[in-house]
Amino acid sequence: MKILKQVTAVLRSAYWSFRRARAQGTGLAQLASAIVRAMKLGPRGFARVIASYAAGGAASADCSAPVPVDVYRSWLQNQERVFPTSAGAGRISVVMPVCDTPEDFLRAAVASVTSQGYKDWELCIHDDGSKLPHIAKVLAELRRKVPNLRISRSEQRSGIAEATNAALAMATGRWVTFLDHDDLLHPEALGSAVAALVDSGANIVYTDHDVLGEDGQRRTPYFKPDWSHDLFLSQMYLGHMVAMDRDLVTAMGGLRADCDGSQDYDLVLRCVAAGAKVAHVPRVLYHWRAHAGSTAANAGSKPYAHDAGRKAIQNHVDTLYPGAVVNDGEHLFCYDVRYPFAERQPLASIIIPTRDGVALLDTCVTTLLEKTDYANYEIIVVDNGSSEQATHDWFSKATRNSRIKVLPADVPFNWSALNNLAAREARGEVLVFLNNDTEIIEGDWLQRLAENALRPDIGVCGPLLLYGDRTIQHAGVVVGMGGWADHVFKGLNPVHCQNLFVSPVMRRNVLAVTGACMVIAADKFHRLGGFDETFIVCGSDVELCLRAHESGLLNLYVAESRMVHHESKTRDPRAIPPGDFVRSAEAYSPYREIGDPFYNVNLDPMQATPNLRMTS
Repeated sequence: MKILKQVTAVLRSAYWSFRRARAQGTGLAQLASAIVRAMKLGPRGFARVIASYAAGGAASADCSAPVPVDVYRSWLQNQERVFPTSAGAGRISVVMPVCDTPEDFLRAAVASVTSQGYKDWELCIHDDGSKLPHIAKVLAELRRKVPNLRISRSEQRSGIAEATNAALAMATGRWVTFLDHDDLLHPEALGSAVAALVDSGANIVYTDHDVLGEDGQRRTPYFKPDWSHDLFLSQMYLGHMVAMDRDLVTAMGGLRADCDGSQDYDLVLRCVAAGAKVAHVPRVLYHWRAHAGSTAANAGSKPYAHDAGRKAIQNHVDTLYPGAVVNDGEHLFCYDVRYPFAERQPLASIIIPTRDGVALLDTCVTTLLEKTDYANYEIIVVDNGSSEQATHDWFSKATRNSRIKVLPADVPFNWSALNNLAAREARGEVLVFLNNDTEIIEGDWLQRLAENALRPDIGVCGPLLLYGDRTIQHAGVVVGMGGWADHVFKGLNPVHCQNLFVSPVMRRNVLAVTGACMVIAADKFHRLGGFDETFIVCGSDVELCLRAHESGLLNLYVAESRMVHHESKTRDPRAIPPGDFVRSAEAYSPYREIGDPFYNVNLDPMQATPNLRMTS
């Protein structure tokens, strides 16, 4: 009877997994591949993966359900590998301010340093006026046992920034990293960080991290994208751990006390503004301890840190984007940077290809006219051989509005060519390529996209697109997802949650955005050469974004700009010409093979919902 119940539970989970996967547009071949990968974990591992995935689908359509501890533990056992490190690459100084740390936490933190596989390290501890008597006793004992330990103390508390600076003043290493007094380093943390600093030539390196629960179990891993400047201006996503060139830290003047609580955020922002290169190690190498006083367990435990973070970002954008203003985001420790580049309201040309389908087109244009706050725009409707009288009647009525122009294009359908044709006719400084099955729902959609597209370092921008049921249709394209390119978070609710990957409603850099709504400065579009007309139906939107990326521009998902895209949740691949697949295979390389740098290699590229990657 027990076995029968277990089999029934697995079958029920499999049913919910199938429903969830199909609702997210996952193909049968992708499902089969995912099942094969999960089966490699063995019967119990397979059942846990199915149960975990099903729970997320049956309970809700958002990303808030964390990976079960046992599933993550199983994944760690199967996935973690020992990686080679750079021998003799230079000393790294671990800087740790201490203040009334619980004794077991302090001993564990120090032990995580002494157990490092990389041996050329030193630990610099500054006691910031601790009152608890065990601190001095433990530090005196450790001083006798650990030869490469440096200790200093202040009688009066000076705050986290000054205490860190005091520890930093003792450092002699080529590199420096920071360790909170209640957290732990993975045994390979220092070696991996030093190897990345040396191999990449970066000045700053960060890693993935997870949370150490009060039960001693590792949980809630955070798998980060490679360096995303715009995500960093939305939240301090680097978290732990961060290793840096000590000379750079010294040149920056160390940490600043007026940013206490976000002093590390401020330091990295200043370094980046000074031209520092940032690299990422996609491995969980830091364990952030969760307890009552930590932000890992209670994000509201340090509200002053949120204000300090906003101040740090404002100082940063004052340097790089004069006139930009940093506002609070909708959530704690999240921020909303507004840019001045569209304040004068330069003309935006909104290009909408269509062939009949007047009901969709009417909704698109009507809501655009009624709800768009941005004052200066023109609408170019590209008529690709419409034959219905109702459509031509609509054209006649619509063009009475001086904003609207209908551009005849009675040629075989080619999405790229139609948009290029209209772009040559457009007068705007900003080009908006918009599908006719979109609907405007918020007035500031165009302002937000235009102000970012006009930034000198930005290539193509795209908004958050929602299906008619208000679940996510587009929140950035991951190249290689599904074998080609797909929309991460597709089918989930647009809510703020950080589970495995970044929040779906945070602004961030991406390799590509969807052609359903993409915005680019006109001069950049023409400089890049427009859309590649060897693509007929799809693929040229991603290809243009990749050319922008290769030219040194950043593409951007602007989550605060939202609209509805009345597209089916599944696309029939039979409607795509074979030549588009051929060109996509050529254009999307090498990212199809090696992965998208703005996604994490530890996440399954065959699922739109961030999930652990199961590999042999």
